Amino acid sequence: MISYVRANGKDEFELINTLKARGGEVDTRVTAAVDEIILNVRQRGDEAVKEYTLKFDKGVPEKLRLSKEEIAEYAKSCSPELYAAMERAAKNIQDFHQRQVQQSWLNTKEDGTIMGQRIRGLERVGLYVPGGTAAYPSSVLMNAIPAKIAGVKELIMATPPAAGGGVNPDIMAAAYIAGVDTVLLMGGAQAVAALAFGTQLVPKVDKIVGPGNIFVATAKRQLYGVVDIDMIAGPSEILIVADETANPRFLAADMLSQAEHDKLASAILLTTSEQIANDTIAELELQLAALSRKEFAEPAIKDFSAVILCKDIDEAIYFTNKLAPEHLELCVSNPFEYIGRVDNAGSVFIGNYSPEPLGDYYAGPNHVLPTSGTARFFSPLSVDSFVKKSSFIYYTEAALKRDMADIVTIAEAEGLQAHANAIKVRF
Repeated sequence: MISYVRANGKDEFELINTLKARGGEVDTRVTAAVDEIILNVRQRGDEAVKEYTLKFDKGVPEKLRLSKEEIAEYAKSCSPELYAAMERAAKNIQDFHQRQVQQSWLNTKEDGTIMGQRIRGLERVGLYVPGGTAAYPSSVLMNAIPAKIAGVKELIMATPPAAGGGVNPDIMAAAYIAGVDTVLLMGGAQAVAALAFGTQLVPKVDKIVGPGNIFVATAKRQLYGVVDIDMIAGPSEILIVADETANPRFLAADMLSQAEHDKLASAILLTTSEQIANDTIAELELQLAALSRKEFAEPAIKDFSAVILCKDIDEAIYFTNKLAPEHLELCVSNPFEYIGRVDNAGSVFIGNYSPEPLGDYYAGPNHVLPTSGTARFFSPLSVDSFVKKSSFIYYTEAALKRDMADIVTIAEAEGLQAHANAIKVRF
């Protein structure tokens, strides 16, 4: 079953290295296959995309590109209950991300010089949405809504066609609610390449966001620089810090909520209570037995998860910052006491009634989060992910003359005579 470790300054850190390495190596055969797809799409465009769609999706839809009106039509097949729930979730997501918007600014000094920064949304963004069993409407909302708030002028979503060339109505409903402009019924590395380079049918985008399988993730990695990307996402993970006041049933359920994603997913419990540790392990076995996605959750719990007994909460928080988890739950009696000490975490869930799925679907903060320890330097997807910034400078003649000597001194120290001369020539 799950590993049970007593923190001793060694075993728990060996676990960190194991977790950060999982899923980190891309099979050379995958890389080679993706390179071939990218090259083929770059050279042959739509023709290559259709060939790969036929090969991997077993059929090419009559229409590969859907307009906003067609998206709305397909969205009508979504169940009313799901549609209403997604509308309410979208409102929460919009409210949270609206508060992230930055304004352009300028600063005029007494000497007449003006400095400033202009912020505006990207021109065109591509959103990749997986198909099949990994079709998640919530990801459409989380990626598209902040893009629209940022001022992205055109949002194009690529998603594989369903069996027989159809579409997933739930995905279409989420796209319509979030304001997606165009849907492309194409998937895989070929869709990523088409978005990056542009074809007759597919407009070239400035950035590609959204989750996908290993081929999609590898294509995004290979094409970074041709376009911008959000991040290279690894397997999902949750870390829970719990004391004796936590509920083992809640803890086990929350750990399994991530373990069911993928066989490489990770669920870690750090607790100061041996009783909580033992009871949670028992609950994991009980709940796992009844889980519909047991085939994914069981290997994740066995191979990449653990219960770690810590001497106190301070040790647990120290370990948390070392692991830098994607999701962190603080199931302790006084969780707000520790918020200021958590420096490395994608998203923090506070208290016993803020489970991780609340963030996945509904509360408002983004669920696109850094994984595999990258929360040390990466941030969640946000409005900032979809904007670009330019700075501007205005100097008067008098101001430039005043600062001339300093600028020339620095330029000449770097051996750049023309830089220095571009200042001196004006006087």
